[in-house]
Amino acid sequence: MRPFKHPPVSDFILERLLYALSDPVRLEIVRRLAESGEASCGELDGGRPKSTMSHHFRILRDVGLVHTQTIGTTHMNSLRKADVDSRFPGLLDAIVSQKP
Repeated sequence: MRPFKHPPVSDFILERLLYALSDPVRLEIVRRLAESGEASCGELDGGRPKSTMSHHFRILRDVGLVHTQTIGTTHMNSLRKADVDSRFPGLLDAIVSQKP
């Protein structure tokens, strides 16, 4: 299995991050990762189809919000909070602090 690609911090683009967070499912994933620190795809799927969740995780990875690593057969996800904060200070805190 190929490792996942994650963009460097210098490639983070505010508009792309905001677009990724504009989807309620992706915003929920980010909020849950902010609370838990790390979770598998299965823990975050909310009963949604695997293909749908793969799409959401790919978008979150591509913009730099989520880091995914493979441990055995499990994909573990974590929020790239420190990276996002270094580029856009306070952005994630402002977003995850808003209650749905």
